[in-house]
Amino acid sequence: MTIPTHRIAVIPGDGIGTEVMPPAQRLLELAGHRFGFAFDWQQFDWSCEYYARTGAMMPADGIEQLAECDQILLGAVGFPGVPDHVSLWGLLIPIRRAFQQYINLRPIKLLPGIESPLRKVPAGGIDFQVVRENNEGEYSESGGRLYRGLPQEVAIQESIFTRFGVTRAMNYAINLAEQRAGRLASATKSNGIIHTMPFWDEILRELGQQHPQLEISEYHIDALAALFVLDPGRFDVVVASNLFGDILTDLGAAIIGSIGIAPSANLNPEGEFPSMFEPVHGSAPDIAGQGKANPLGQVWAASMMLDHLGHPEAGAALVDTMGHVLLETDVRTPDLGGRSTTEEVSDALAESFAFVTAEALVR
Repeated sequence: MTIPTHRIAVIPGDGIGTEVMPPAQRLLELAGHRFGFAFDWQQFDWSCEYYARTGAMMPADGIEQLAECDQILLGAVGFPGVPDHVSLWGLLIPIRRAFQQYINLRPIKLLPGIESPLRKVPAGGIDFQVVRENNEGEYSESGGRLYRGLPQEVAIQESIFTRFGVTRAMNYAINLAEQRAGRLASATKSNGIIHTMPFWDEILRELGQQHPQLEISEYHIDALAALFVLDPGRFDVVVASNLFGDILTDLGAAIIGSIGIAPSANLNPEGEFPSMFEPVHGSAPDIAGQGKANPLGQVWAASMMLDHLGHPEAGAALVDTMGHVLLETDVRTPDLGGRSTTEEVSDALAESFAFVTAEALVR
């Protein structure tokens, strides 16, 4: 019998991205052997080093090359010497937009064996999802600069919110909340941002009328950020604009122990185009090459990719494996208070995967 084979674009990128990618691929291969599928890895060296050599973050036909793959697994992008806006707008954002990856999904979940830096948060006391609109909003390209270098220099950045873009992001969040505990929180700032945020709120209320069974709440972004710290257990699904979602989820990563463990998925929910899966952390050039990088964020992102590929049992096995390592061993990278290397964590994950899946067979 022929098993399904998934053609996956692998872009390790820069810094620790090149270090956390191999452990994730190792776990994915183990999951494939266990659950009956395989991978055809397509490696791409697109990075800031590639930019230094070529003057571009990816080749002119980069999108066309990626379009031939089923999904994209990304490590991290960015390195000293290349401005962040060059690396971001030269690679990540073109991919997100060309493939209509209009949802950025980020789970905020306290894993077993990790203590939150927040006081009085019990085990399992943080478990919600943030749905970030990923293609427009505050990250729109509209704007420019006049009189560069002169005293009267002007910079204009326009936020663009379309009914189409906001509605599809909110519908995704609503559907997700209906599958979970039925609570949806929306990030807004309509008391200070006079046009786009009232528009955002109006669309939410219109859609909410079609889903009376949901508990829908609106929070100003400043109050919402405070509640992430003061009462994270109240949240189930949070929907936010591009900028608000970006900031909130970095805070969310901090309250679950480390930005090094947090994953994200850039989704084209309809599956018409590839989706892209990446850890939330950056390339961390300060620790690159030292064996200190935490691979859990990349592994968790790989788990989300398995879910999207239609292998939820395999995806759950990867998350269970992370929980087993964290709960049953003292193997941890420095960001989690340990002294283990990236390779040692990778070995522990591989060993625990065999144990976790064997236990599942017994059950």
